[in-house]
Amino acid sequence: MHFDAVSFRYPSGGAGVSDIDLEIGDGELLAVIGPSGSGKTTLLRLLSGFVVPDRGRILIDGRDVARVPVKDRALGVVFQAYALFPHMTAAENVAYPLKLRGVDRATRMARASEALEKVGLGGFAHRQPASLSGGQQQRVALARALVFGPRALLLDEPLSALDAGLRAGMRDEILRVQRAAGIATLFVTHDQEEALSMADRVAVLKDGRLLQVDTPRGLYERPVDATVAGFVGHANLWSGRVAADGLVETAIGPIRTATGGFAPGDAVTVMIRPEEVSAEPAADAANRFAGRIAADRFLGNLRRLDLEVPGGLVKVETRRRDAIDTVAIAPEAVRLLPAGL
Repeated sequence: MHFDAVSFRYPSGGAGVSDIDLEIGDGELLAVIGPSGSGKTTLLRLLSGFVVPDRGRILIDGRDVARVPVKDRALGVVFQAYALFPHMTAAENVAYPLKLRGVDRATRMARASEALEKVGLGGFAHRQPASLSGGQQQRVALARALVFGPRALLLDEPLSALDAGLRAGMRDEILRVQRAAGIATLFVTHDQEEALSMADRVAVLKDGRLLQVDTPRGLYERPVDATVAGFVGHANLWSGRVAADGLVETAIGPIRTATGGFAPGDAVTVMIRPEEVSAEPAADAANRFAGRIAADRFLGNLRRLDLEVPGGLVKVETRRRDAIDTVAIAPEAVRLLPAGL
């Protein structure tokens, strides 16, 4: 699937998307994240056919489907609200897309049973939605989206209605089913943890524009700018200026790090992830900062601290349980980004 220079604006003037060029490979799960109003759901609606682009092409198997009706695109969709028919059994819900395609009852019910087996609900064929848990309903919706052998799978925040305790298990379930089907998948989510833990690649949108597409690790470790760095995960971000080769001046003090690619006098953004800040610095460690704890959050397996130092805050993630008043930042853990916060 390929968005080729796609732009769309809602007639009401609401945000859309601009010049989107994005490809989803066969068998790939691509997650799309971004703040509210960034264009995530618009992208899914364009691919599914609920809206038509103002410009550009939407290619599926090399064919431009930008103006092809929804029913003729052969895409499986799982919505945020599972939209199961309450008067139908689980098997009848799953079989419904086959009924619309004229498949005889015996064949469609057999295929529905197979699809329910694949999502771990083989014994639930005769249950109605009201008797199923949220996670079970989600799996019924997933089976329904896959039962007719779609060209691609579109997931619109499918886990947002589930309790936090169920989400991790359902992430694994969706990924297992998607991998077994070997189907290209577009997964829209507001949950970064879902995106980073499930996706082969992640696309970040803001104000309708594509900021970066990368693997989860690449996106986290090598954001293209401060906007992506601040949106994906937690980060220390400080405005700075290169003072000399290997030295950046910031509000919290000088930071020694490689400055290759930037010249003395260049404005930069300094990024360091909180888990890269050492809460047990050696006496001769570079980039030492002393201060007092301004916020201390106990998260079970770690603490997330804000250490107030002259000129600002240093965010720290550590497993230490005792008092902390000095931290250090290894030069190699720092990433310099273009200026702009």
